[in-house]
Amino acid sequence: MNLAPDAGQFQYNLMAAALRFIEERRDDQPSLEEVAAAIGLSPAHFQRVFSQWVGVSPKRYLQHLTLDHAKRLLDDRFTVLDATYASGLSAPSRLHDLFLRWEAMTPGEYARKGKDLTIEWDRFDSPFGEVLAMGTDRGLCGLAFASEQGRDRALADMRGRWPAAVYRQAPDRIAPWVEAAFAHGPSDREVKLHMIGAPFQIKVWEALLSIPSGHVTTYSEIAKRIGNVKAVRAVGTAVGRNPISWLIPCHRALRRDGELGGYHWGLPVKRAMLAYESARLES
Repeated sequence: MNLAPDAGQFQYNLMAAALRFIEERRDDQPSLEEVAAAIGLSPAHFQRVFSQWVGVSPKRYLQHLTLDHAKRLLDDRFTVLDATYASGLSAPSRLHDLFLRWEAMTPGEYARKGKDLTIEWDRFDSPFGEVLAMGTDRGLCGLAFASEQGRDRALADMRGRWPAAVYRQAPDRIAPWVEAAFAHGPSDREVKLHMIGAPFQIKVWEALLSIPSGHVTTYSEIAKRIGNVKAVRAVGTAVGRNPISWLIPCHRALRRDGELGGYHWGLPVKRAMLAYESARLES
């Protein structure tokens, strides 16, 4: 199933394909003509549409994908989470031009591994490849990216988190939330999140929600924010187990030395997300 933001399904799919092509060919430094040809547009038309949609030129976006981009982000856009909270950006907050409202599962509910829970799901297009979306009657509970793992492994991964739940493929129920999650431009649509995790994980994910788009923080900074400065490794594990990628922005957590660190759905996806957000912020 394809989703399209307000700019229209055709343009959305073209630009999503362009972003993926640039990421996949990053090391080859593809020219404007090569990217335009790959998606079937003239160079001039592609340059204009891409710049309007992403906010910067294709050449500038490619520069954001260089290997030292994360280090530059850490130097220029490092977020100290205590200051972020003090400035009123604590969750629930307006992120990705959306209103996010989240509800966490109780520890008892989490211990039952999804028993008595119905999770509806389907696959959708996104700027970062195919995304597997899952939701309950309380909101989105999963966003998983399949471009690196493959769709079958991504589905098995997500279902393995809540093995006692009942799963039902029902795209119409969760499609509006997914469409809003990846919309290009401001939106006043509310996206509900149902955060299913252990109490420690919920604390880490709440801290992630406070990181503004286009900025980054470190695992050690998150550990400090949740009151356990020695739990850096446990924080990294909790970040990696985040089930609602992109909206709970685990891609904004970096190692202290500026390296990307890990990413559950593949480092190319993380790099593309950071480049996309950084380019939009610059525009």
